[in-house]
Amino acid sequence: MRGTHLAAVGAGDAAAHLRPTTDRVRESLFNLLVNGAHAIDFDGARVLDLFAGTGALGLEALSRGAASVTFVDRGAAARKLVAANIAKCRAGDVARLLNRDATRLPPWQEAPHDLVFLDPPYGTPLGAAALASAMAGGWIVPGATVVWEDDRAPLPPAGLALLDQRKYGSTVITLLRTDPDA
Repeated sequence: MRGTHLAAVGAGDAAAHLRPTTDRVRESLFNLLVNGAHAIDFDGARVLDLFAGTGALGLEALSRGAASVTFVDRGAAARKLVAANIAKCRAGDVARLLNRDATRLPPWQEAPHDLVFLDPPYGTPLGAAALASAMAGGWIVPGATVVWEDDRAPLPPAGLALLDQRKYGSTVITLLRTDPDA
């Protein structure tokens, strides 16, 4: 999957709230996740990509050894892009695309996710609502790493501890960890 050119939205689709993570931010983020003080092991990880957009972050995790990824997005344009990118990466056997509102997730009946990518529309309260919904529904394993992309530093919701925060231009990447004892 590495080196695969994904279907993209170009400069973005404001009407659909699609704003692709820039290549620079994605590269910096994965360097942080692999080499940073809070590095994670992708091998066998179960990934949850909320507000998936193009699916680039979840697919990058697959290319680094994640076992599976669940993409969640309710936007038709985003789902079309994610589906195209799953097909381009030939990841259909390890990727699932759900048409759901990330802030109103039903109970999760499978193994919870170890790594969460969260890229809500900038400047909205949707990120905190999606995390609360995913945690309450059993979508996230205790001790999971959460990567939150926004245009400002979010306040960590209850049950999450701040690990690191970096600013790249107008993008703020916040690394959080869910309570391992939850």
